[in-house]
Amino acid sequence: MELSNIEPQIIWKNFSKLNAVPRPSKKEGKVIAFIKEFGENLGLETTVDKVGNVIIKKPATAGMENRKSVVLQSHLDMVCQKNNDVNFDFETEGIKMEIDGDWVKAKGTTLGADNGLGVATIMSILESSDIPHPDLEALFTIDEETGMTGALGLKPGQLTGQILLNLDTEEDDEIDIGCAGGIDVTITQNYETEAAKGQIIRFEVKGLQGGHSGMDIHKGFGNANIILGRLLYKALEKENIQLISIDGGGLRNAIPREGVAIASVRNAQEFIEELTNGLKKEILEEFATVEPNLQINVENSTSSEKAISEADSKKIILTLKSLHNGVYRMSPDVKDLVESSNNVARVELNEGGLKILNLSRSSVDSSKDSVAEQLKSVAELAGMNTVFSGSYPGWKPKLGSEIVQLMEKIYTEKFTEKPHVVACHAGLECGIIGANYPEMEMVSFGPTIRGAHSPDEKANISSTQKFWGFTKDILANIPLK
Repeated sequence: MELSNIEPQIIWKNFSKLNAVPRPSKKEGKVIAFIKEFGENLGLETTVDKVGNVIIKKPATAGMENRKSVVLQSHLDMVCQKNNDVNFDFETEGIKMEIDGDWVKAKGTTLGADNGLGVATIMSILESSDIPHPDLEALFTIDEETGMTGALGLKPGQLTGQILLNLDTEEDDEIDIGCAGGIDVTITQNYETEAAKGQIIRFEVKGLQGGHSGMDIHKGFGNANIILGRLLYKALEKENIQLISIDGGGLRNAIPREGVAIASVRNAQEFIEELTNGLKKEILEEFATVEPNLQINVENSTSSEKAISEADSKKIILTLKSLHNGVYRMSPDVKDLVESSNNVARVELNEGGLKILNLSRSSVDSSKDSVAEQLKSVAELAGMNTVFSGSYPGWKPKLGSEIVQLMEKIYTEKFTEKPHVVACHAGLECGIIGANYPEMEMVSFGPTIRGAHSPDEKANISSTQKFWGFTKDILANIPLK
């Protein structure tokens, strides 16, 4: 079945058009031009601000002029992840999609449903002629996934809407009224290299499912960098070891799925046998339920690269073993909400240059700072440098707002069950936008998406139908001014 034949056809049509346009974070030029042309072709007032956000305004339909004005908001960029055996260029190619039962997914890459389905929904409302709605401002932001620079660059006064509907969550029975803030923690150091003194060994971790470093951080998924750290620590414990290179993980907001380390180890064959029969077996047993496809390979290899010293290798390995990864604190106020966490997202060692990328999140700014400071403390004990960047605020829940009450009422009547009113551990743009528009009521919702930020990402077809009907009913019932 073609995507154009599934319901709601208007959304899947626009999603297909959007997914034909390359849109990696920080490289959104093509998709900015695409959305700008889309708005202009509809004859709607369309502007692009200094940072690249696109704003399209559509007047209220007849009889809705006296309702509160609404901002519909989604981000244009997508996380670009692919399986190692897939040949794909996110900067030049459109996403290749397929239908699998009640799901739409991509062929070995991320799908871009985060936040492409939100963008496609807004496009569908803008081009519609039969959907009642108040005055609308469609806000398409850039670079949400790797810095929130679009939201951060949005100036006060650019929007006049009284209610903001962010279409960027991933459970169709949830109404989100709060989110975590985040901060990038980057650890670096440069080391002298020397000749390797032992046998070259290759450590490989692969087959992990990865996932969203906020929404999935509490699920106990394996982190390739952390598992590599455990393997290297065992080598440090038993033998003298010199690190040659490490290549683990990728984007800060994705849980690392794969990683490789090359090292020089004395008594290598004995060590490989001991590791294979010991720690490797233990790790596979630990993750058997949640990571059934996990593979750990430790084998003899060759390398023409020089290694760093045993003393410096020890510092790096102990740092990897010490960096906090996963949940840091659960919220004492909101049931089952992760308050603070860290993702050791990327570890790169090449020709003596070390870089470790982390993303620390929290719905409480002081707790976010505490996580980042702990990482910095560990790194500085090892003589490494630490830089904080890209900090953005969380979105504090406001229970009982008029738009939340309205959405709860519509959802309950429409689907004969109550929605879950929640806060999430992902980074939504609402907190940043709210800093410049403090009087604006905000809420986030969306269709069901699984495996966001990984090549397993998939969007539920039935849920998208549900989401579309819910969105139209909300717009038709926006409160009076």
